[in-house]
Amino acid sequence: MPLSPDQLAEISAQRATPKPTLRAVSEGMEAHLYLAHEVLDHGFIRVIDYMGDDAAIVQAARVSYGAGTKHVSNDEGLIRYLMRHWHSTPFEMCEIKLHVKLPVFVARQWIRHRTANVNEYSARYSILDREFYIPAPDQLAAQSVVNNQGRGAVLEGEEAARVLEMLKRDSNTAYDHYEAMLSQTQPDGTPQQGLARELARMNLPANIYTQWYWKTDLHNLFHFLRLRADAHAQYEIRVYADAICKVVADWVPIAFAAFEDYRMGGATLSGKAIDCVRRMLKGEDVTQENSGMSKGEWREFMGVLG
Repeated sequence: MPLSPDQLAEISAQRATPKPTLRAVSEGMEAHLYLAHEVLDHGFIRVIDYMGDDAAIVQAARVSYGAGTKHVSNDEGLIRYLMRHWHSTPFEMCEIKLHVKLPVFVARQWIRHRTANVNEYSARYSILDREFYIPAPDQLAAQSVVNNQGRGAVLEGEEAARVLEMLKRDSNTAYDHYEAMLSQTQPDGTPQQGLARELARMNLPANIYTQWYWKTDLHNLFHFLRLRADAHAQYEIRVYADAICKVVADWVPIAFAAFEDYRMGGATLSGKAIDCVRRMLKGEDVTQENSGMSKGEWREFMGVLG
């Protein structure tokens, strides 16, 4: 269960006491504030706070005041221009703070995006819960034979059952030992000192859940989403990115639509690739051998062209 009854009660209390403000708000984001969007088996994302909206991007780009332009179509055109030409600072005027509960191995991928402020639950001071990420059967896959970072065919039958059983058994055994090391009482009741929390935690597996507050601006969030909401990203981090995408689409709908179009739905072509496209349009027979590209480049280029 991602949220305890106490946490659900706290969220209800927070949403039941709205406060008046003079600052600009996004109605779409207000609907998400504090609510937990469940991810994986025990995880979630929650919006704790945010700043700015589509108008804030336009305002910063024009260095205007108040509501800026009143022509929504002009605002949309400007935001799309900014996105199309890779401008960054106007998008940095919007910020979001998320509360995320996620497996440790996902957190270690996520933390590589260093352009954020992070405060993680500390197992030096507190005891982690007995909650582990156990993949659904359709996510148990063999190693890809063409991609060292990817997955191949889904495991089936006895092999899948064996792997799931090992994951569950090893996770619980490690946690049993974690508790035994922390305990100040032996199983027979004999007193013992118990190991320090900062040392006992090193025995825990990478699929145990941790939590953090993660704050970033919209420009860097879009960079995170471009990489992690991509179909090639690891499933366990991609589902978090997908959940964040749904929130961002309600927060800054014009900016997110431009992001989907130019970043998620677009493609960057090298000079050689553009030359090949021009030659193809002229009717030339372009192959990998006469393209000037490596086999990997050519395969990716063909993927872009469909």
